Amino acid sequence: MPWEAVTMAGPPTVSVVIPARDDAPALARCLDALAAQRVRPAEVVVVDNGSRDATAAVAAARGARVVSEPLPGIPAAAAAGYDAARAEVIARLDADSVPGPDWVGRVAAVMADPRVDAVTGWGRFYGLGTAGRAATQLYLGAYYVLGLAALGHPPLWGSNMAVRRSTWEQVRGEVHRHDQELHDDMDLAFVLGPRRVVRLDRRLTVAVSGRSVRGAAQVRRRFRRAFNTLGTNWRVAPPWERWAARLAPAADTTRRQP
Repeated sequence: MPWEAVTMAGPPTVSVVIPARDDAPALARCLDALAAQRVRPAEVVVVDNGSRDATAAVAAARGARVVSEPLPGIPAAAAAGYDAARAEVIARLDADSVPGPDWVGRVAAVMADPRVDAVTGWGRFYGLGTAGRAATQLYLGAYYVLGLAALGHPPLWGSNMAVRRSTWEQVRGEVHRHDQELHDDMDLAFVLGPRRVVRLDRRLTVAVSGRSVRGAAQVRRRFRRAFNTLGTNWRVAPPWERWAARLAPAADTTRRQP
């Protein structure tokens, strides 16, 4: 569809969902950053995933709506938050994400295009000293390049992403929310499928703790979950089928040309 033929709607309302477990100090910083947004979210939903610290209290004290999800794991917690969200767009941060003051406004601006089902952004790792910039480029660069090859479209990064609520309602029954040993963000990207529009916006940025890439144990855990996510979803549709579906409209158009 030509760009000029699309009617751009006004900025949609945005819910921000944050799954959290035993992460009160980082969550406080994240919520303080959301309170400083130039465009305020319609609501902030913190999903307390069985915390034993002050996570729920910190969220409530800063005006967030607290949803409890006793089933352990980020997949269950994130899905519970998306289910609870009320706005037109569901934005997602992790508890250790620190969005800049224009983050919600940027989410709303991108999602004002009715063709876009989801958006994902960029970031920088803090807490890694001088290695932070290199770690960011290496990790996120590899994640997006390899994720594109695996999915047939850009993957989603749970520390900085958003999905249209109507789109979530179409696919919510397909995500693997009961398997805590997979990456929920990539799993959601898989079930969105290659025909929906996922946009990577480098202007949508957050700072995020480097703890997820610090140490051999964390790296092994992330790789184990990545392979589980890939295997689970490739059993439904392997990458060559996903790319065939992605490229089919262009191929059909070419064949119709004289």
